[in-house]
Amino acid sequence: MSIKGLSMAAPRHLCVLYVATGGLQGPLMGSDEQEIVLLIYVIINVSENKIVGMQQHSIRPTGFPSQNGLGDANGNVVIGEQLQTETPHPDHMKHIADRRLDEALADFEGYCASLELDPRSPDFRIVTDGQLPIRQCLHPEAWRKEFELPDYYNVFHDLRKEVATFLGRDEPPGSIADILDLMQLKPEIDSKFYSREAKDMVNVVQRLLIEGHTFDQLETVNLVLEPGILSKDDEVDPNCVVRARGLPWQSSDQDIAKFFRGLNVAKGGVALCLSNLGRRNGEALVRFVSQEHRDIALKRHKHHIGPRYIEVYRASGEDFLSVAGGSSCEALAFLSRGAAVIVRMRGLPYDCSAQQVLDFFAAGENPCNVMDGVEGVLFVRRPDGRATGDAFVLFAEEEDAPSALSKHREVIGSRYIELFRSTTAEVQQVLNRSMMIEAAPPQLPPIPIPNYPLLPQHVITSGTRKDCIRLRGLPYEAQVEHILDFLGDYAKNIVYQGVHMVYNAQGQPSGEAFIQMDTEQSAYVSAQQKHHRYMIFGKKQRYIEVFQCSGEDMNLVLTGGLPAPTSPAKPQPSTSALLTTGMLPLPPTHIPPPAQSPLWDPGLIHAQQQAQLIAQQSLLARQSQAHAQNEMILMGQLAQHNLAMYSGAQSPLSQLSPGGAKAAPAGPQMQLMPHLFQHHPFVMLPPRLPLSMSGRGTLSASPYAPHLLQTAQPPQVTGMMPLLPHVAMKRSYGDAFQEQTASAKRAYVPSSSPAANASAAAGAVSLYPHFYQ
Repeated sequence: MSIKGLSMAAPRHLCVLYVATGGLQGPLMGSDEQEIVLLIYVIINVSENKIVGMQQHSIRPTGFPSQNGLGDANGNVVIGEQLQTETPHPDHMKHIADRRLDEALADFEGYCASLELDPRSPDFRIVTDGQLPIRQCLHPEAWRKEFELPDYYNVFHDLRKEVATFLGRDEPPGSIADILDLMQLKPEIDSKFYSREAKDMVNVVQRLLIEGHTFDQLETVNLVLEPGILSKDDEVDPNCVVRARGLPWQSSDQDIAKFFRGLNVAKGGVALCLSNLGRRNGEALVRFVSQEHRDIALKRHKHHIGPRYIEVYRASGEDFLSVAGGSSCEALAFLSRGAAVIVRMRGLPYDCSAQQVLDFFAAGENPCNVMDGVEGVLFVRRPDGRATGDAFVLFAEEEDAPSALSKHREVIGSRYIELFRSTTAEVQQVLNRSMMIEAAPPQLPPIPIPNYPLLPQHVITSGTRKDCIRLRGLPYEAQVEHILDFLGDYAKNIVYQGVHMVYNAQGQPSGEAFIQMDTEQSAYVSAQQKHHRYMIFGKKQRYIEVFQCSGEDMNLVLTGGLPAPTSPAKPQPSTSALLTTGMLPLPPTHIPPPAQSPLWDPGLIHAQQQAQLIAQQSLLARQSQAHAQNEMILMGQLAQHNLAMYSGAQSPLSQLSPGGAKAAPAGPQMQLMPHLFQHHPFVMLPPRLPLSMSGRGTLSASPYAPHLLQTAQPPQVTGMMPLLPHVAMKRSYGDAFQEQTASAKRAYVPSSSPAANASAAAGAVSLYPHFYQ
């Protein structure tokens, strides 16, 4: 049934409809997104003013994804406190809730058919208490539960407005209790209805019919969002606009209109907001036909679209015009063709023509025709006429939308095309942005940078030795630290301040770098091992070319191809020479500063120098750590070797051949560092190792440090204790006290004594002989 075809004559039957939810009632009904739990229908014959039918339905809540837990564990009705105070039979309602909402609506149609009534007829009208039962409860819940309401729920009479018209008041009453007071009616006390307010509504309607009032003020619900065009000069009521935030990015204007189902959105009243990149940012401005509908829309704050809750706030008319208003005559002519569907194409080739767009939609499994041929295609262009890769296409029928959108990500030429359903407001917004000339960013005053003297390139890099490597193909964002990580262990062979980043004349990285190594062998090995290896930088992965080169090759590139001057003390800088980050601030030297101002940014050079200094410090720390580790390994090998020699076993070092394989047993073992063993043995022992006496001579009666000689041999076995220079011994608490009990002085043995002479004759070496000279 079309709303335009409705007769404005008085209806023959009025159906009083009472709706209650499981949550809040009154002016906040439906704002908590609770399900309907009660429907009461009372049919009144207008000519006879009597009740001809009555039905009451207690609805079983079924829940939906966006709902916050309705009903109990058994699916019974959950009645709010406010509804429990209004109904005389709350327990009876809970037990008879045996049908869903759509089943109750279908049951009412069957009941009307049994009374030989057609609810779709213009002579049958629904009367409700205000706007909320239809607009805020029935239509939103039907949309969330994905079923369609019958057409006669799209037209109804607002009892409050009918009473205001009957009484000649500008403002309608706010509740049924106010209506009863104005019409001097008594509220219902005993009623067989589940809600006393339902019976009060019937009494008010019958009173109006007795007084001769005609129900002729129709309230309609628009289910279709109609397109509309706005210009920058139009006026928009600031009390009719809301801003919806948190929308799914793929939402269209139709999806947003369905979220506000039951409320009448103005023509072209949905404006999708775009980000600076031209993409939807999850916000939209919605314009309603009146402030009353805007106020109801604000009560849907934090209602849901699927699992997402949507925030709804007030907005101004200027906000809506800034997004939906247009000033392009081309856009106005394009949108005035009256198309039912607008599709946005993104990712088109820059040389794409309108005929290629027509062929794109006409080909394939689901062909569709563009409205008005090439006139139905609008390309988005910049102020200079260059294409942006976007276009809008018109289609005449709503049925063409699925076929057109099914070609999403199909190709034109070698490019895949993205398709989205669009709106008139989006067309205006995209064209407005494309015609805006981007203003140049304001120039900031230069930051004062201290004037550091810079060492010319030819002083750092020179010579024909191929002790440098050249890296090519670096990411433009790569810094010195990333190059060191790429080289890994080979970075320890880089000389101090040996990393040089190559920059172009504009001061931008060129993707190349030169590195000075300590030897030609290091440069050769690094180039062989790292050539065509990958550098991972964030999400990028690029292979790097590494070549061995000489200092002259590096100097030739870094100085822009100019020959180096003969004397390093008198450099001749050129304006085309390129500096690198290898040149750090140096103390003043005899080298004069360049006579001409450099072509690079001093701030950039200073920042690069600081980065290079940090990188070099990190490199030095890594090299120092590597040297310390090598020294510890060497000391351990020496200790094992000497210990093996002392015990008579084969040294682990002598078991390895130069190639790393096991060597065959040989003759006497060769000592490491033989110059340390010319006069007396040099042994490194671990702590707590028992010391045995060698058989070189007889030890004197008063040995040196007797508490260290913890030998397991019998007392009569004597020998000479070997010299242990710089060997740390861990001492226990008991040893410390034992040392205190021993004599603090050593027995003096003069060099001319018989014992000393006997020891010298036997070939023994005295301990610390320089003390006795």
